[in-house]
Amino acid sequence: MTNLPQVHSYPTNDKLSLGLAEYVLNAQAAAFSRHPKFRIAVSGGSLPSILASPALIDNPSIQWSKWEIFFADERAVPLDHPDSNYGLLKSILLDKIPQKSGMPKVFPIDELLLDDTQELADAYEQTLIQSFAAKDSVKLPIFDLILLGCGSDGHTCSLFPGHELLREDIAWVAPIEDSPKPPPRRITLTLPVVTHAIRVVFVAVGAGKKEILKTIFEKPEEGLPCSLVNMAAGGDKVVWFTDDAAIQGVTGVRKGSL
Repeated sequence: MTNLPQVHSYPTNDKLSLGLAEYVLNAQAAAFSRHPKFRIAVSGGSLPSILASPALIDNPSIQWSKWEIFFADERAVPLDHPDSNYGLLKSILLDKIPQKSGMPKVFPIDELLLDDTQELADAYEQTLIQSFAAKDSVKLPIFDLILLGCGSDGHTCSLFPGHELLREDIAWVAPIEDSPKPPPRRITLTLPVVTHAIRVVFVAVGAGKKEILKTIFEKPEEGLPCSLVNMAAGGDKVVWFTDDAAIQGVTGVRKGSL
């Protein structure tokens, strides 16, 4: 099947970080061939720590000042709360960027709207509109790169298996009050926004991810959120970065090379 995503597996997280850094730099170069900004969305979990390698942070080719960083999902908590994806990214990546390199423009949620997740989602959608549709009306934003994790249940962003939000096809950003994974109150990019990106990267590490990866790749008909992204975007647009332990014995994958 030509629409299978690429999978890059590595023996260690350090080697995975090197491969991911190379991929991100290639995505940056491709973005600059289209426009003067590099617009990405990131999720939380283990992703920031894998992303924040010296191979990326200290690379002379990186142009942090031209980056615009959004959040693929966020928890309805203050930015300094332990559950905040922004807070995690700040402590693990943003605070380590040398000042002389210039700083990316980062778009966190509005803390004043935490009591109403619909308002929180609407406000974040307006933030996206201001960046992606300030001059022209567009149906969906087109991120240069979206960096995602994969939950043990196959969820990604805050899109969970069987949840009604998987059917949302109008809003760019949606609220969720009943996340099965705490905290329950969140906002998330919707599935059409994720699959509309130029490139989508999943990062999944550890033997604990092997069973869910088997389902995602071997039984896509089960419709797990990660599988839906694979199928909707597909081909060379979706790339998985895993360690060998996570992908061992998983069939139905297309090994890629950068």
